[in-house]
Amino acid sequence: MGGLAIRGIRNFKVQNQAEREISKMKPSPAPRHPSTNSLLQKQMSVNPEIKGEIAHKDDKLLSFLKDVYVDSKDPVSSVQVKVAETHQEPEEFRLPKGQHFDMTNIKSVPKGKISIVEALTLLNNHKLYPETWTAEKIVQEYLLEQKDVNSLLKYFVTFEVKVFSPEDKKPE
Repeated sequence: MGGLAIRGIRNFKVQNQAEREISKMKPSPAPRHPSTNSLLQKQMSVNPEIKGEIAHKDDKLLSFLKDVYVDSKDPVSSVQVKVAETHQEPEEFRLPKGQHFDMTNIKSVPKGKISIVEALTLLNNHKLYPETWTAEKIVQEYLLEQKDVNSLLKYFVTFEVKVFSPEDKKPE
């Protein structure tokens, strides 16, 4: 019983909205540019049959328009295609070197990459023992690329803190 009342109210609202939309003023065409308007007036004065052609509706063209059927499908987005093309093989992982500094949150490191702790360790080892910790040994030990290791050793250094005791200072 309640469904009938609700359906009647809903249908009444839809009908009112439809009547309101139909009774609205139709939009007027956009104004033409003055130069275009003057050219049109000149052509109409020279050829008066053009005005009749503009107002006349061609039934043959309207029938063609009714026969047109458009069936479209959403194109596959280029992002999905690129994702499918750039599917990479699963990376190989290695266990992190050294278990100091409580590295419990790091379970595995991708090959070709190192953790912060490992970077600091290898930089410190290279600084303290440059004969044994050469770039080639670091490449083999951490599975890195040679150019990356060379850049790392060239541009990064670890901090060194020197504490001078009062006895070491010379009197001034």
